[in-house]
Amino acid sequence: MPDRTPDRTDLRGDCARCFGLCCVALPFAASADFAIDKRAGTPCPNLREDHRCGIHARLRQEGFSGCTVYDCFGAGQKVSQVTFGGQDWRAGSPERARHMLDVFPVVRQLHELLWYLSEALTLPPARPLRDDLRRVLGATEELTRQTPEQLAQLDVAAHRQEVNGLLLRTSELVRAGTRGRRKDRRGADLVGARLRGADLRGANLRGACLIAADLTRADLRGADMIGADLRDADLGDADLTGAFFLTQPQVNAARGTAGTRLPDSVTRPAHWTPRV
Repeated sequence: MPDRTPDRTDLRGDCARCFGLCCVALPFAASADFAIDKRAGTPCPNLREDHRCGIHARLRQEGFSGCTVYDCFGAGQKVSQVTFGGQDWRAGSPERARHMLDVFPVVRQLHELLWYLSEALTLPPARPLRDDLRRVLGATEELTRQTPEQLAQLDVAAHRQEVNGLLLRTSELVRAGTRGRRKDRRGADLVGARLRGADLRGANLRGACLIAADLTRADLRGADMIGADLRDADLGDADLTGAFFLTQPQVNAARGTAGTRLPDSVTRPAHWTPRV
């Protein structure tokens, strides 16, 4: 049976093919991440007529660091170019615009699941699950191609539950290859935790809250990072080689150095500081 893993480039945001949906559909509140309040469905004041951000090159300096850690996983261009066939929400009726903005968060969730499923297919220990992974991947792809009306009625939570069960089984198989005691920190409150140099090889960090945690020189090889909140976490010189289900938004939200070792699935953020 041929591998149906999608080209991962299709699961990365391409703003040039999107109508600025994330800048309109999503709400945000004035905070350390956003300089202003914005309601869902209201265009960000920084959104230009060409659907590009007017302050993209200086988002952090202008107080919009939250935008720099967001990724639609390619949902923006899927909704813009496929679901609505290249129709601009600004040029159509208010009803069509509303449909686009309602559908975007649904497709974004589905594309995030596609990212995890496609990564799971690349993990050698998950070989026994590949038929199931391919099946669910294909079903998720089909869901993303439904009509706007079907997508608006989709029970995403139920589908996420099915996918999550499969990803949990994948995690268990992958982490079983790590020698020694594998720490279970699933959903743990580790805000500001002092984990400098900690041995977290093969750890279960699914959904762990690691905001501002000190993970300097921590060993995170082979750890399950799905849903871990790494905002302002210090990954200086940490080793995340082989860490899986780690996304670019998570890495962008953290702090690191030139000595931080990352898996090939993510890139080193430009704002990280070099090692002194």
